[in-house]
Amino acid sequence: MQLRLDVDVQKLEAEKLRKGKNKAEEDLDKIKEENNRADQWKKKFQDARVREDALKRDLIESQNKKVGMKARVAELEKSLHQYCTRNSAIELKVSLNKIEELKGKIRELEAALQNCELRVELLETNNEHWKEQLQRSQCQIKDKDYIMGEAVSQVREVADHLQTLAVQADMLSLKYESEGIEVQN
Repeated sequence: MQLRLDVDVQKLEAEKLRKGKNKAEEDLDKIKEENNRADQWKKKFQDARVREDALKRDLIESQNKKVGMKARVAELEKSLHQYCTRNSAIELKVSLNKIEELKGKIRELEAALQNCELRVELLETNNEHWKEQLQRSQCQIKDKDYIMGEAVSQVREVADHLQTLAVQADMLSLKYESEGIEVQN
C-alpha cells in the first residue's frame, strides 16, 4: 500500500515537472518572439536613421544652394547697381526680373528647407521613440531570460530529485520482490 502511494506521489511529481517543462517551453517561445520583435524594431530604427541621414544631406544641400543663391543675388544686385549708373533701363529691367526670379527661387528653397527641417525634427522625435521602445524591449527580454534561467535551474533540480526517487523506487521494488520470494520459500 505504501509503495503504491509512493508511486502515485512520484507520478504526481512527474506530472508537475511536465507542466513546469511545458510552461518553461512556452516562456522560451515568448522570449524568442520578443527577440524577433526587438530585431524588427532595430531594423525600423536603422531605416529611420538612414532616412534621417538622407534628409540631413538634403537639408545641407538646400542650405548650400541657399547660400549660393544669396551670393548670386548679391552679385546680381551689384550688377544692377552698375547698370543703374549707366542709366540703362532695359538692362535694369532684365536684372530686376532675374532678381525677382531668384528671390522666388530663394523663397521656394526656404520653404523646402523649412519642410526638411520639420521632417528632420519629426524623424528625431521618432528616433527617440524607437530608442525608448528598443530599451523597453531589451529590459523585457532580460527579465524573461532571467526567469527562464531560474525555471530551467528549478526543472533541473526537480529532474535530479526525480532521478533519485526513481532509483529509490527501483531499490524498494527489488527489496519487496526479494522479500516476497523469501516469504514464499
